[in-house]
Amino acid sequence: MEGTKMKQTIKTSRTAGYLEKLFRTLNERYFDNSIEEPIITIQSTPRAYGHITVAKAWRKGNGDLRHELNIAAGTLDRPIEEIVATVLHEMVHLANLQAGVRDCSRSGTYHNKRFKTTAEACDLRIEYDPRIGWSVTSPTEALIDFIISNGWEDIRMSREDGCISRTPGRGSPDRTPTTPTTPKKSSTRKYICPGCKMSVRATREVNIICGDCGLKMVRV
Repeated sequence: MEGTKMKQTIKTSRTAGYLEKLFRTLNERYFDNSIEEPIITIQSTPRAYGHITVAKAWRKGNGDLRHELNIAAGTLDRPIEEIVATVLHEMVHLANLQAGVRDCSRSGTYHNKRFKTTAEACDLRIEYDPRIGWSVTSPTEALIDFIISNGWEDIRMSREDGCISRTPGRGSPDRTPTTPTTPKKSSTRKYICPGCKMSVRATREVNIICGDCGLKMVRV
C-alpha cells in the first residue's frame, strides 16, 4: 500500500505523458528496458481498447521511425489496473515484434500461445476466447500490487466513443477487444484523507489513519 497525492489527469497532453511514464516503468520492470519506446497516442479506436502498429508508423524529427501504441480515447475511464493491463498487453506485442515472434494470426485478431506465454510472464492473466484466441486480458494480483507500490492513479478523462464488438485492426497485430458491458469495477480500494486529500490504494478493506493529519482515511 502506497500513498500519493491525487493526480488530475484532465488534459490529453498530461494523459499522454502519464501513459509514457507507465510505459517506461513497465519496460524497466518486465523487459529490462529492451523495448524501443513507441509514439503513444490517444485516439478514437472503435471496438478496441488499444493497438500497436506492425509497421513503424511515425517519423521523429531526427528521422527515427517508431511504432504507434494507441490507447482508445473512449476507454480511459476504466480503473487504472485495466489501463495498465492494456498498455502491457500491447507492449507484449511490441516485444514479440522486435524478437521476430509471430504471436497473432487472422489479420491480427487471433492470439496464439506464444502471446499467452510472454504475457503471463509479465503478470497478466490471459483467458481464451474461440474468436480471438488467448487475448482476454486482466491484471494479476502481482501487477495490481506493482501498480499500488508506484502510486498510480486513475485517469480522469475519456471520450464517449462507445466500443461494442470485436474486430481486427487494420495494419495492426492487435486491437485489444472491448465489450458492451458496464465498465469494470476496480480491483483495488481507494482511501482519501478528508484533511490533506492524500490517497492510498489497497487490495482489501483496511482501517488506516493519515500520518500527517491523524484523521481516519475514507474509502471512495
